Amino acid sequence: MDHVSTSTLIIILVIMIVVSAYFSASETGMMTLNRYRLRHLSKQGNRAARRVEKLLRRPDRLISLVLIGNNLVNILASALATIVGIRLYGNAGVAIATGVLTFVVLIFAEVMPKTIAALYPERVAFPSSVLLAPLQKIMLPLVWLLNTITRGLMRMCGIRGNVHRSDAVSKDELRSIVNESQSQISRRNQDMLISVLDLEKVTVDDIMVPRNEVVGIDINDDWKSIMRQLTHSPHGRIVLYRQSLDDAIGMLRVREAYRLMTEKREFNKENLLRAADEIYFIPEGTPLNVQLVKFQRNKEKVGMIVDEYGDIQGLVTVEDILEEIVGDFTTSMSPTLAEEVNPQSDGSVLIDGMLLEALEEIPQVDAQVRVGHYLIDVLDVQENMIKRVRVKPIIAQDHSSL
Repeated sequence: MDHVSTSTLIIILVIMIVVSAYFSASETGMMTLNRYRLRHLSKQGNRAARRVEKLLRRPDRLISLVLIGNNLVNILASALATIVGIRLYGNAGVAIATGVLTFVVLIFAEVMPKTIAALYPERVAFPSSVLLAPLQKIMLPLVWLLNTITRGLMRMCGIRGNVHRSDAVSKDELRSIVNESQSQISRRNQDMLISVLDLEKVTVDDIMVPRNEVVGIDINDDWKSIMRQLTHSPHGRIVLYRQSLDDAIGMLRVREAYRLMTEKREFNKENLLRAADEIYFIPEGTPLNVQLVKFQRNKEKVGMIVDEYGDIQGLVTVEDILEEIVGDFTTSMSPTLAEEVNPQSDGSVLIDGMLLEALEEIPQVDAQVRVGHYLIDVLDVQENMIKRVRVKPIIAQDHSSL
């Protein structure tokens, strides 16, 4: 190096620092890339994304390549800085060169390039892969040797070196991703995605139409009564049974029944039973995500929920499960909230619903119960069910009596 001028050594030293910054930025950029976005861009045909994805298939080789390049450059830069320091300041130049080089490398070859790469990983990783890809092929023997020695030392320390990191995210992680994607996904779509994730927490028992509300036709009724029930049914499917719902014998599609009435001159109970489909039974406690797949696999849209003894507990449809995801359909035949809740001029509210859980017994009409800060009057009880109640805030009642 004696014949090389000091200015030339300084230029080479600057180049070494730039190369070191390149390796530092490449490492951070490659490791902080969004793997799912990278996979998406790769599938869309982005050549740079495909190149980076290929490099990341063997992260051990990529890291070894970057570290080899970075350390070689830094060691060479340290040697050059020492020579320049001695030429300029004599023996004291060693300490000066070490201090100055440490500061320069930390700022310009480590902190700044890695920070930029962490903020803009794609802008750094995609261009740098143009050099890293061929460089990896050139230095493959050295990379292989380094990795072999490293794995051997790791085994000596009892560390397994063949553990592959999975990019799969857990449900809780996916839920966090969805919640934090407000700028990319609308609030309604966020709620739908979260609902899909929560399907396994809800069972068919939670959304079923209870047994006492299942619409069915007793096939033992007289024919006029059956026809009247059939023509006035608001539902697309009706359960056919004998005497009791536990003796269900089929699920009748109302549209199919109408078709038979128009095509056949003789429409009777026998033809009605032939038109009915076999009932699809669902074990109670089945999670909604499992049942939705079963509906699709079995090409069914409605099923009867049974307990361990085979007794029918209720009915659930595909629409019921989908409503858990997207909300109530506007075409639903069930009453809306406005029909169930009717505000009154005195500040009270009339509600259609049950209150048995709070009362722990079947009440009489005009019974009262206090729940929290509300006074509830039972207005109508039918068939062991509370049909209508009046709810009034106790605070409002106290104020009105002053």
